[in-house]
Amino acid sequence: MNNHHTSTIYAITHCESCYNRLGIFTGRADSKLTPVGHEHAKRIAKKLANKRIDLAFISPLIRTKETVKHIQKYHPHMKIVVDPRLIERDYGTLSRKSKKKYQKEHPDLYPKYHRSYTIAPPGGESMKQVEARVLACIRDILALIKKDHANALIVAHGNSLRPIRKYFEQLSNDQMMELDNLRHTIFTYSITDGKIDR
Repeated sequence: MNNHHTSTIYAITHCESCYNRLGIFTGRADSKLTPVGHEHAKRIAKKLANKRIDLAFISPLIRTKETVKHIQKYHPHMKIVVDPRLIERDYGTLSRKSKKKYQKEHPDLYPKYHRSYTIAPPGGESMKQVEARVLACIRDILALIKKDHANALIVAHGNSLRPIRKYFEQLSNDQMMELDNLRHTIFTYSITDGKIDR
């Protein structure tokens, strides 16, 4: 008799925010979705419409809340859990600044703050710090879905999705930092008895 139980985790980033569109270091600044962002969220919601989703874990920022609202229309019984550990990377003093302008003015610093694993922007977080909090969240989610035999959705941010993908896809730090164009993609992971199906 097979008593194994498989759960599924769907992981996405929020859709386009106003600051994303303007090419700004958004970080923890609360930026709403653009009309285009809402359209993409509707498309993702349709792709997830026929999947079983019991729980959704989102960050406290409005752009994840607006994204999940579209998905919730197809999953009215889905429980939404706001977890601050999924919040976007804190860009410190770079928050709300133009990426292009900063890159032009600080060509030596931009790649370090933008893509280094260990270097934090002034007053902000390094990706290593982001990964530590996100992994603690993932471990709690895995324990919960194992206990409840549940399927889960994670609505994260560009930088909080990186460590999620690193964990499930067994990426190196360098591979994780090179990940790009994460938006509008649903990453699907199967978990059997609390262990990742490889």
